[in-house]
Amino acid sequence: MDMLEETGSHRGAGRGPTLEDVARVAGVSRATVSRVVRGDVQVHQDKVDAVRSAVRTLGYVPNNAARSLASKQTGAVALIVPEHESRVFTDPFFVSAISGVTAGLDTGDKQLLLVLTTPEDRARTRRFLRGGHADGVLVVSHHEGDLTEEVLAEATVPVVFIGRPPQGYPAPFVDLDNVHGGRLAARHLLQRGRRRIALICGPQDMPAAVDRRLGVEKELSEAGITPVWRSFGDFTLASGEREMAALLDSDISFDALFASSDLMALGALKKLEVQGVNVPDDVAVIGFDDIASAADATIALTTVVNPGRRLAELGATLLLDLLAGRERDQSLVLCPELAVRSTT
Repeated sequence: MDMLEETGSHRGAGRGPTLEDVARVAGVSRATVSRVVRGDVQVHQDKVDAVRSAVRTLGYVPNNAARSLASKQTGAVALIVPEHESRVFTDPFFVSAISGVTAGLDTGDKQLLLVLTTPEDRARTRRFLRGGHADGVLVVSHHEGDLTEEVLAEATVPVVFIGRPPQGYPAPFVDLDNVHGGRLAARHLLQRGRRRIALICGPQDMPAAVDRRLGVEKELSEAGITPVWRSFGDFTLASGEREMAALLDSDISFDALFASSDLMALGALKKLEVQGVNVPDDVAVIGFDDIASAADATIALTTVVNPGRRLAELGATLLLDLLAGRERDQSLVLCPELAVRSTT
C-alpha cells in the first residue's frame, strides 16, 4: 500500500479503506473528508458528523495518524515556494522570507524543509502534500491556479499562508494590507503634485500584485486621475527595465511612476538614467517592498515598506501554535508604512 496516499485498518494483506470510501459512505466529496481529517474548522458540522461516522464504520486511519503511531512527528515544517529556482535565489524577498521562517521556528523544535516547485508543477506539490513529510506547511509567493483547492485538499497537516491564500480557500494566513500600501503610494505622488502617473504592475495571478494595483487605482480614481500607462512585469529587475523602455518608446508624457515591486522600480530607474531622465525632477519613482538595496545612498528609493521577514516569522509562529493546539486568531494583516526618500 502507498503510505503517501493513505492507510486504513488492514485485514490480512488487503488494502484498508480509502478517502474515497469514506467520502462515498458519508455522501460528501473527497476534499471534504480530507478537510475534516485534518481538523479544518470551516467545514459544516453536519458534514463533520457524517465523515466521523463513516470513519468509525469503515475503520479508516488517515496517514498522519498512522505516521503518528509509528514515529510521533517528523520534526519538520515545510516552506513551499511555487516559484522558479532562478527567481528564488535572486529576489531579496525570498531571502527575507526564509530568514523570517527560520527565526519563527526557533521558538519551537521544528526544522525547516524548503520545497521549491514551479507554478506549473502542481503534481509535485500534490505528491509532497500527500506524503506526510512534514508536521505542517507554510506557503509563500503562490500564484492563482498553482495551489487549487483540489491540490490543497491533499494536505493532512495544517497549512498556513504567508500572503492572502487562493480565492475561496479558508486557510490561516498572515499578510500585508497591500491595497492600503497601493493607496499610500498613490496618495504620496498626488501630494507631490504628480498627475500623469504611470503604473508597472506585478503579475495579476498573484494576490499581492492585484491588491497593490487596486489600491493605487482606487486612490487615483477618487482624485479624478486615470493612469496614463499601465503595464505588467513579473516583479523582477529585468521586467522593470523592459516595461520602462516600452513606456519611453511610446512617447506618452508622464511625471511619475509606481512600480509594484522595488526590483521593477530599480529596473525602471536604470532605464531612466540611461535615457537622461532626471529623477525626481522630471519623473518621480516609487516602489514597493523596501528591499535592502532600495535604501542605498546612490538610489534612495521611495517605497512602501513590506516587512517580509516579519510576516514570515509570524506565519511560522502561527503554524507552531496550530500544531501545539494553542487557540489564536486564524489570520493577521499588518498595516504598511511609506519610506520617503530621494526618488520622489
